Amino acid sequence: MRRVGRRSNCDGSRATRVLFGVVLLAGCFGAPLARAGEPLVLPVPKLTIYPGDAIGDDWLVDREFTREFVAAQPPLVDSRDTIVGKVARRTLLPGTPVPTSAIIERKLVAQGARVRIVFEDAGLSIVAFGTALQSGSAGMVIQVRNLDSGVTVSGTVAGDGSVRVSGG
Repeated sequence: MRRVGRRSNCDGSRATRVLFGVVLLAGCFGAPLARAGEPLVLPVPKLTIYPGDAIGDDWLVDREFTREFVAAQPPLVDSRDTIVGKVARRTLLPGTPVPTSAIIERKLVAQGARVRIVFEDAGLSIVAFGTALQSGSAGMVIQVRNLDSGVTVSGTVAGDGSVRVSGG
């Protein structure tokens, strides 16, 4: 199907298009175009989820909302894949849609925690321990203070909770 109409920048808000006199809504998270009268199914909590809780699939149910209601809200989580395994930033109430700003990635490294610092280059591997100066999720760059030397280095949080640093 060829798209006709004006393209819009995706800034995290829902965008609308008019195609042959029919209003279509497009989500910025890859949601397909659909007719305005069709309901939209969103995952919502089936129990109260408190800040810091890791969200499990069994804590969610699917609920239908009108597209007009969803369009009037801030950007909402539109699939279970987006929310399962994430951590709640604020209290999430049963039956209410979850704003994307209300969830964050699970922190693998906590500020003040002892972490492994790993440097690898051309077959050379150096492991030391340090104190995390920031909390971080996998893939985030954080600062760590080496316990032996007191030097502060920046590194990327790995999936196992260690911090990988690279040479200058």
